[in-house]
Amino acid sequence: MIQLYNSLTNRKEPFVPIVPGKVSMYVCGPTVYNYIHVGNARPAIAFDTVRRYLTYRGYEVKYVLNFTDVDDKIIRTANELGEDTETLTNRYIDAYLADTGALNVQPADVHPRVTDTMEEIIEFIRQLETEGFAYESEGDVYFRTKKFETYGKLSQQSIEDLRAGSRVDVGEKKEDPLDFVLWKAAKPDEPSWNSPWGKGRPGWHIECSAMAKKHLGATIDIHAGGHDLKFPHHENEIAQSEACNHAKFANYWLHNGFINIENEKMSKSLGNFLLVHEALKEVDPMVLRFFMLSVHYRHPINYSRELIEQAANGWDRIKEAYQNIEYRLSVTAGLGEPSESMERKLESIKTAFIESMDDDINTANAVTVLFDLAREANIYAKADHVAKATLEQVLSLFDELTGVLGLTLAEEKELLDVEIDRLIQERNDARAARNFARADEIRDLLKEQNIQLEDTAQGVRWKRL
Repeated sequence: MIQLYNSLTNRKEPFVPIVPGKVSMYVCGPTVYNYIHVGNARPAIAFDTVRRYLTYRGYEVKYVLNFTDVDDKIIRTANELGEDTETLTNRYIDAYLADTGALNVQPADVHPRVTDTMEEIIEFIRQLETEGFAYESEGDVYFRTKKFETYGKLSQQSIEDLRAGSRVDVGEKKEDPLDFVLWKAAKPDEPSWNSPWGKGRPGWHIECSAMAKKHLGATIDIHAGGHDLKFPHHENEIAQSEACNHAKFANYWLHNGFINIENEKMSKSLGNFLLVHEALKEVDPMVLRFFMLSVHYRHPINYSRELIEQAANGWDRIKEAYQNIEYRLSVTAGLGEPSESMERKLESIKTAFIESMDDDINTANAVTVLFDLAREANIYAKADHVAKATLEQVLSLFDELTGVLGLTLAEEKELLDVEIDRLIQERNDARAARNFARADEIRDLLKEQNIQLEDTAQGVRWKRL
């Protein structure tokens, strides 16, 4: 049985979904005002892998990952660039999907946006107000934290200790320093929506509660996100969801560990803020994914050139073993007798892989199993007598296990002419919109595929080098 470490109880628990055979899973997505950094890539990869494994084990997974598309940072960035927030957020949603897609992260079943969920958010707050958990103060609406008696249960903190560390900011009209905002009164030149409390927009925490309820129901199986979201974001989600719905919000809480850059916390002030689309100019996407999976998702991870190089070497070992089997299969004539000994080894390897992944999605141990498979594959590929059927079984197991981890062994095919024309048109559109960063990305992508562009008076010409 699959065991998951539940951050709510701080222990591993057998995974038992609410509905047999089905899983509802909500993951906190990005606030879309910039390109994502490698820290954002970790939960994308980690929980994509959780989803893949649950699917592999026979579950039907409904996976929801939201986009926060209205927020102080979004408004500030849009104003600095002189564009509307919708244009800004659409661009960075596309960029998120492109960057995570390069890492072989599957799109969610639903990618809800805050701006498309405003009716449900307002109704959610109205219900909290009716229940006595929310109150209006000069156009703002706050959650009455002291009324929710188990506040602090996710972060393992008492409400008294939390209150002692809180303060009321200038201009806030709270009953209690620990109360948090559900609805913000409109400010001049900011996006706003009509509500029972006047024009305004939602606070950060309420959006995920409303979107999770809308798309997955009052109680969900798994809620996941980065460790930095545990408090206050996820703590506040629990409080407002359970107060509104009179039901447990999520049965399992999964949190991934932090990423450091060269042993230092990633921050703009230190100049080590590494964007994914910049990293992928130097690092193969499969190497970056393999690197992330080589450490258990709950543990911290250090991103460094040395460790990336080690990951590249490790991934090359696995690919080389796969290619050795492919080559031996291509030159092997006749059927031959399948190797029962090798079949037993393959079955043992598959069992070890499943045992590793059943243990709280331990991808670090699963990667070790891949190395075991590579070693056995290399030994078999060098044997005097091999059977096509067994060679095909080895390839099949490679594809099966790496597929669960979202790793792709097959070599990428050359871009088709129609794909090149589509990318060139996208580049033209980006340049017309003065989105030169995206135009440069497309140019670099084509260059990596040995496609040379030439801007002429008659338009863009291209040729293969």
